[in-house]
Amino acid sequence: MVRRSAETRVHVREHAFEGKGSITVRDLLRGPEEMYEKGRVFAHTTLQPGCSIGYHVHENESETYYILSGTAAFDDNGEKTTVHAGDVTFTPCGQGHGIENCGDEPLELIALILYR
Repeated sequence: MVRRSAETRVHVREHAFEGKGSITVRDLLRGPEEMYEKGRVFAHTTLQPGCSIGYHVHENESETYYILSGTAAFDDNGEKTTVHAGDVTFTPCGQGHGIENCGDEPLELIALILYR
């Protein structure tokens, strides 16, 4: 299968998990059916400067971010750290996270949510 860029589903989420502003999500795979029911998200996500995904906890799933570009303040289960292009974050089942673009350019990341 090849999915061309023009075929990718793109949607905008306002105040994701009570975060600031909006995020743009490009679904690289279309949910559990394309992930052999092992996960629900494989997406290219963009946050403009000042926008964020609010803190939330993952139950029965994990989430990984691979930072493609930009700088972000990452809340790792209550511990704050700065992440940059090339960094990977992992939030296991039962723990929480949030992320905010604290730079001057768009923050781009790949998000992967897998079921436990």
